[in-house]
Amino acid sequence: MRYSRMKLSHKIVLVMLFTMVLVGFTVLRTPSLTDTPAASPEDKAKEDLSRVEYPSLKNIKWHAQFIEPHQSLESLFGADWVLVARFNRVDRRHVYPGMTIKVPDNMADIRAYTPLPLFYQPAARHDKYILVDVTEQWLGAYERGKLAFSTPAATGKETTETPIGMFRISARDRNHTSSLYKTAGDEEQYPMDNALRFHIGTDNVAYWLHARDLPGRPASHGCIGLFDEEMQKRTFDTPQQPVLKDSQKLYNWAAGEEEYEDDPGTAEELEDGPILEVRGSLPRYLDRPPAK
Repeated sequence: MRYSRMKLSHKIVLVMLFTMVLVGFTVLRTPSLTDTPAASPEDKAKEDLSRVEYPSLKNIKWHAQFIEPHQSLESLFGADWVLVARFNRVDRRHVYPGMTIKVPDNMADIRAYTPLPLFYQPAARHDKYILVDVTEQWLGAYERGKLAFSTPAATGKETTETPIGMFRISARDRNHTSSLYKTAGDEEQYPMDNALRFHIGTDNVAYWLHARDLPGRPASHGCIGLFDEEMQKRTFDTPQQPVLKDSQKLYNWAAGEEEYEDDPGTAEELEDGPILEVRGSLPRYLDRPPAK
C-alpha cells in the first residue's frame, strides 16, 4: 500500500509540473506572435506610413521605425527632423507613439530629395507653373521649366479625389476658411490659410491649394494641402515653434503682392494666374512594409 501511495503522489507531482511547464511555455511564446512593434496591418496606412508606396523611393534605402512613447521627430533625428518629415509627407502633429514612419538608412540620401524633375519641359514656356503629382503626394513650383522649389502635399483621399488635369490659379484668399468642414469638435470652420483656388466643379464646389494638416497620405476632400505650422499652432496650439511654412511660400510665389499688388486678405479674383497641372493616381497601400 505504501508503494501505491508513492506512485499516486508521483503522478500528482508530474501532472502539476507538466501543467506549470505548459503554462509557462505558452506565456513565453505568446508575445512572439505579435512580431516586432508596428502599426496594425489592417489599418489602411493611417498609422503605418511605411506601407504608402512612392515610386521615387525605390532607389533610396530606408527602414520602418515604430514611434515609441515619449519619442518625437526632434528627439529621434535632431536638426534632421525636417528631412524625415518631408520624406514621409507628414507634419509633427501627426507623428505620435504607435505609428510607423520611413527612415533613410543614410540621411545624406534625402538632403536634396524631391520626386519631381529638376527640369519639366511642359513648364518651359511659362513664367510660373505648378505641378502636383498625386502618386508622389508632392508639389513643384517651376519657373520657365526649372524647379524653383518643391514640397510635400496631401491630395484628396479615395472617394474624394483631387481632380486631374490642367487648371489655372484664379483666386487668392490669405485668410480663407472652409464653408463645408469644421475642426474636430465642431469648434470652428476649418482654416485654409494661403488659399489659391484652381477649380470650381459642376456642383459649384471650389478646390484650393491651402495650408492644412499633412498626415503622410492622401487625406483631403479634394483640395491640395501644404505644410503650415503657424496655422496649426493658432488652431491646435502645436507645435510651439512653427518651422514648416510651405503654404505661405507657395502663396507668395504664385499670388503675392509683387505680382498682384496689395493683398486685402480676403477672397480676390486673379487674372492670368499660374498654370496648375495635376497628374497621376493615388499611391498604393501595401499589405505590409516592403522587404528591404
